[in-house]
Amino acid sequence: QQQQQEPEDDTGSDVDHDLAVKKQELIESISRKLQVLREARESLLEDIQANSALGDEVEAIAKDVCKPNEFDKFRMFIGDLDKVVNLLLSLSGRLARVENALNNLDDSTSPGDRQSLLEKQRMLIQQHEDAKELKENLDRRERVVLDILASYLSEESLADYEHFVKMKSALIIEQRELEDKIHLGEEQLKCLFDSLQPERAK
Repeated sequence: QQQQQEPEDDTGSDVDHDLAVKKQELIESISRKLQVLREARESLLEDIQANSALGDEVEAIAKDVCKPNEFDKFRMFIGDLDKVVNLLLSLSGRLARVENALNNLDDSTSPGDRQSLLEKQRMLIQQHEDAKELKENLDRRERVVLDILASYLSEESLADYEHFVKMKSALIIEQRELEDKIHLGEEQLKCLFDSLQPERAK
C-alpha cells in the first residue's frame, strides 16, 4: 500500500512545484511590465515639466498684455483645470470600484452590505454629475479666456496657449492611468510573493 501512495505524493509535490514555477514566471513578467511602466512615468514627468514651462511662458506674456481682471480670469481658469480634471478622474475611479464590487456580490452577501454599496453608488453618481457640470462651466470659461487672449497674443503664442491647455488635461489623465497600472502591478506582486512564502505573510 505504501508503494501505491508514493506516486500520489510525488504528483502532489510536482503540482506544487509547477505552480511555484508558474508563479515565479508571473512575478518576473509583472516585474518587467512594472519596470516599463515606471520608465514611462519618468518620461511622462518630463513631458509634464516641459508643458508646465510652456504654460509659465504664456502666463508671463499674458500678465504683460492683459488687464488685471482679465489676467485673474486666466489664472483662475488654469488653477481650476487641474482640480476639476482630477476630481472627475477620482470620482470615475471610485464609481467603477463600487460598481465592480456590486457586480461581484453573491448570495452570501448580507442585505446591509448590498444596501451600503448601493447608497455609495448613488452618492458617487450624484457627485459625478455635479463634477460634469463643473467641467461644462470650466469649458465655457476656457472659451472666454481664449477670446481674451486672442485679442492680445500673436498667433504663435495663442497656439502655444491652446497646446498647453489641451496637454495639461491629457497629461493629468495619462498620469492617473499610469499610476493606477503601477499600483495594480505592485498589488499583484505582493499577493504572489505572499502566496509563495506563506510564513512571511503571517
